[in-house]
Amino acid sequence: MASFLPQFQSIKTSFDHVVLAVEDVSDLWPIVKKGFEERLPFRRAFLNNKTRNPVLVDELPAEYILTTDARLRSRFPQEQALFWFREPYATIVLVTCEDLDEFKNILKPRLKLIVQNDEREWFIVFVSKAPAHNDQATKMAKKVYAKLEVDFSSKKRERCCKLDIHGPDGHSWEDLEAKVMECIRNTLDRRIHFYEDEIRKLSEQRFMPVWNFCNFFILKESLAFMFEIAHLHEDALREYDELELCYLETVNMAGKRRDFGGLEQGDDQATLLDPGKKALAQIVQDDSFREFEFRQYLFACQAKLLFKLSRPFEVGSRGYSFIISFSKALALHERMLPFCMREVWVITACLALIDATASHYKDGLAAADVEKEFYRVQGELYTLCRTKFMRLGYLIGYGSDIDRSPVNSASLSMLPWPKPAVWPSLPSDASSEVLAKEKMILQEIARPKHFGIQRKPLPLEPSVLLREANRRRASLSAGNVLELFDGRPYTNDGSGSPSPLPKGNTLSMSRTFSSTGNFEGSIDAPMRLAEIYVAAEHALRSTISDVEMWKSLSTVEEFEQKYLDLSKGAANNYHRSWWKRHGVVLDGEIAAVYHKHENYDFAANLYEKVCALYAGEGWENLLVEVLPNLAECQKILNDQAGYLSSCVRLLSLDKGLFLTKERQAFQSEVVRLAHSEMEHPVPLDVSSLIRFSGNQGPPLELCDGDPGTLSVMLRSGFPDDITLESLSLTLSATNNTDEGAKAVKKSEAIVLRPGRNNINFPLPPQKPGSYVLGVLTGQIGQLRFRSHSSSKSGPADTDDFSSYEKPTRPILKVAKPRSLVDLTAAVSSALLMNESQWVGIIVKPIDYSLKGAVLHIDTGPGLTIEDRHGIEIEKHEVGSRKTPNLENRPDTLSPVSAAIKQLIPEDGKISLPDWTSNITSVLWIPLLAVSDGLAKGTPAGTVVPPRQNVVDGLRTIALKLDFGASHNQTFEKTIAVHFTNPFHVSTRVADKCNDGTLLLQVILQSQVKASLVIYDAWLDLQDGFAHAGKADGRPASSFFPLVVSSKSRAGILFTICLADALAKDEAKQLDPASILNIRYTISGSRKLGAHSPVTEELSEPDNIKAEHLTFRSALVLQRPVLDPCLAVGFLPLPSSGIRVGQLVTMKWRVERLKDSEETMSSDNLDEVLYEVDINSENWMVAGRKRGYVSLSSKQGSRIEISILCLPLVAGYVRPPQLGLPNVGETNISCNPPGPHLVCVLPSPLSSSYCVPAA
Repeated sequence: MASFLPQFQSIKTSFDHVVLAVEDVSDLWPIVKKGFEERLPFRRAFLNNKTRNPVLVDELPAEYILTTDARLRSRFPQEQALFWFREPYATIVLVTCEDLDEFKNILKPRLKLIVQNDEREWFIVFVSKAPAHNDQATKMAKKVYAKLEVDFSSKKRERCCKLDIHGPDGHSWEDLEAKVMECIRNTLDRRIHFYEDEIRKLSEQRFMPVWNFCNFFILKESLAFMFEIAHLHEDALREYDELELCYLETVNMAGKRRDFGGLEQGDDQATLLDPGKKALAQIVQDDSFREFEFRQYLFACQAKLLFKLSRPFEVGSRGYSFIISFSKALALHERMLPFCMREVWVITACLALIDATASHYKDGLAAADVEKEFYRVQGELYTLCRTKFMRLGYLIGYGSDIDRSPVNSASLSMLPWPKPAVWPSLPSDASSEVLAKEKMILQEIARPKHFGIQRKPLPLEPSVLLREANRRRASLSAGNVLELFDGRPYTNDGSGSPSPLPKGNTLSMSRTFSSTGNFEGSIDAPMRLAEIYVAAEHALRSTISDVEMWKSLSTVEEFEQKYLDLSKGAANNYHRSWWKRHGVVLDGEIAAVYHKHENYDFAANLYEKVCALYAGEGWENLLVEVLPNLAECQKILNDQAGYLSSCVRLLSLDKGLFLTKERQAFQSEVVRLAHSEMEHPVPLDVSSLIRFSGNQGPPLELCDGDPGTLSVMLRSGFPDDITLESLSLTLSATNNTDEGAKAVKKSEAIVLRPGRNNINFPLPPQKPGSYVLGVLTGQIGQLRFRSHSSSKSGPADTDDFSSYEKPTRPILKVAKPRSLVDLTAAVSSALLMNESQWVGIIVKPIDYSLKGAVLHIDTGPGLTIEDRHGIEIEKHEVGSRKTPNLENRPDTLSPVSAAIKQLIPEDGKISLPDWTSNITSVLWIPLLAVSDGLAKGTPAGTVVPPRQNVVDGLRTIALKLDFGASHNQTFEKTIAVHFTNPFHVSTRVADKCNDGTLLLQVILQSQVKASLVIYDAWLDLQDGFAHAGKADGRPASSFFPLVVSSKSRAGILFTICLADALAKDEAKQLDPASILNIRYTISGSRKLGAHSPVTEELSEPDNIKAEHLTFRSALVLQRPVLDPCLAVGFLPLPSSGIRVGQLVTMKWRVERLKDSEETMSSDNLDEVLYEVDINSENWMVAGRKRGYVSLSSKQGSRIEISILCLPLVAGYVRPPQLGLPNVGETNISCNPPGPHLVCVLPSPLSSSYCVPAA
């Protein structure tokens, strides 16, 4: 089958559609040809793929060819079997007939002969020529078509369709296309099955000696090409993938080593996207193909299909993997290939793949993640091409023009040298070129780094090229030992190791000692470096066939331009992919080219991105290679702010990366600019150079409002001392992020020494909370700087910067507003009203010193200070002294005196003595609470609490204490002091004598925590009452002096009687209250409560001997009602109970207990007003709830009141209550009393709607 390869490849290039054969029986094709071809290609066709699954094909190209055409009749049977994909997929038989006899005698036998071949897919198209207005012709055409269907169609398949030339043709053409597609689908399935069987047979023999890959390839690709013609590109791609796997599996079988290829002119240019670059017949070798050309051919076919599937991103991904794997195959055969064939092929392959995929790809063609991956692969292709291109440039002497950056060094130092069988020799006529190269080498001068930085250049080669090239030559020069060690002479110390020389000396020595000496034998002299460059250039010129590529290597300028284009392409694609950091790194290589050509503006912009990446990742070893270049660009561009920042960043790097003199040069530049006149001064971020933290130990603790001194440790990264004109530090509250930072300043100049420095900041009062260090700002000369430890870039005009890691340990803790001192009353019990009393104020410091404290006293209404008496202070006996752990505690504590000290107030202020600063003390203030009204006793017969209203005796004292450093702390409190009368008086009638005399008992309840002694008491009665015994109003029996203990009671009995009642007008003018007078003394302590009044002369706290005091209380006596007038009784309810919804009668009996008094009005003595109180939610009243009933005024008369009620709810409810509104409650006796609750039962079940069960 290998002889059919040229024909097969020719068919592939010219054949791209499905063939449909037309059998024109009735010469109809000229008439219907236009209609058939107008509907090509077929739209939305469904075809079966290799797995027999339907696949939608948007467009299926096809061509109609008559069976009489020479293209269908000039094929041999073997060709038809091999190239079955180009055979017709359907045979369309065009017929027409206007008579049944003609159909039966002529047309039918001919059609039988045509369709007798069962292997072909066919169907008959009956073309009707009958005009629409000719009914007879139309009917005859229908009869002929019906007869045609009967003879050639079956139940399994319809093989006839009708096409009316003169009628509407929409449905006819759809039917025609459906039958065509059915034939194509059946033919395609049959041919797929045929190819699969043939391929399976050959595949089973692939490990046998008779295996012929060419036969397998033609069948396999024929199947793939048939899928491609049918636009089943996925199946075609799968066939090519299987073909590639099969080839790689069998190409290097044992005993079948074949030529690799790649030795022809132009093979250095990759053909990854052009399958027709070489004819298949040219690459056939025995029963297979050469690997070099055939693998590229297979990939080109795959790429072609992927582009048709609109998947250029997969072409790029597959292409990159193919280039890597094929490059390894080239490395295995490198000794047989032209010089640097591998590098040149990779460069051309990458460039071709980049251009093709970029031209086919459009943004938005794929998902976001696929798009990013596509650009990543593009960047990888550019990077691979760039690396190989740099290797070629280095081989021809452009190594000095390649930046010795870390990325270039890593790429080239790990890339091995080319490994030809013999290193290229120097042409005989290249002496002038050698001299030019040597001159170029001698003129190479390493570009000095800014700041005089001296660093060893990074290598760009895996090993020394001079030694590698000479080692691969046919023979070595054994006489010139110096050149064998790369031009480095031996040392004289006997170690045998070569000592390094400067680059210029090495080159000059190499040239000086490169002449051959007097050696035995005829051997070639070793090549010099310039000769190696020239020899490699001549070899590459013969290898590279691409004019544009050789042009990029012809001169240094062209080389740099191509290098720049490849670097930009890689960086731009990386920026649009996942690997953005790779793009930034390559931006640094682009910046190096701009820097070399003095395009400092672009170089600085790119260097800043690279430095930001390296600094953010912490790659300081890489940062030291780039940052000095950025600083140089900024200095040349007069970017003072950027230059300062770069100098600071250089200083902040690890000290081992630079020499001490280099770091001192950095600092001198910073100081020089700081003290110069800057055009646009900006704050400088020195976070990485000046770090600060709190000192070891617990944080400084202050109370709210207290000043202090904050000690901060600064670590200077400057190599020498540096003077700071000013320094300030901000503190950030951890409990309130919304609140801005507060700054503390130190205005005097500070000299920072390298390493650790302790700085003390005066700290003004801060708000409560926990504070951490925020931002450190200061000034060096005219330059403002800032530092926030682990810095984060922020706006230059503000000091509010956040940090990556704020210190978790606070530097300052300001206590929340708490009571630093407490002022409370010494006693909680009541003091005497209207008498001078000592009021004790307990002053208690709470872990805080009260040295120098001043107390302001302001009394409220009804309370005055007795100015004629002094103010006393003493130690509180219960409190304990505590030594506070605070900064503002006194250095020495004064001895505490146990004696009472007297203080003199000045303008309402009292200065506390120093000995009370750390102990609890009591301040005794003489006060007088004034109450104008008399105390009121409890009227007889009423239930009143035994104590008077607390508010009446409440007085307030407003206290304000100024304390702390400079009296910065203030404590204000209002203390309530309770004053009361010594007694609470209540009265009751103890008994009524037969003669109308009343025994009035006066009960005295002590209201103070003190002992009271009553010496005398008398009662001034109100009108309507008179004394029955003693006329002076004294008690019936005298037991004076009467001692009343604290909180105890005592009783005094008075004998009174009722006097004649006055007229109403006279009674209103008189005082209705009686006055109780008591003379008493009090014996108590001011530390407990009420005590003897303050006298003119200061006395002891316990006042035993004191003058008699007088207490007066008003008593309101009422004429008693000893017997009720009426009795109201609730009569029992019915025994059957009460139910909801059933009427019930409520009955009450009203009985007069005594005759009506004469003093009562004579009107309506027999009419009694009644009223029933009822809850409308529980009861419904069927009668009147209010009315009058007649009741005789004679004693013993009675009457019943009945109310008809209806219960509404079930349960325990309160029954209706009968009231007599015009009769006082004291004149009514409830006998028997009514119940509080009555039980109401639910209503009985109703059976009105119950239906008996059937």
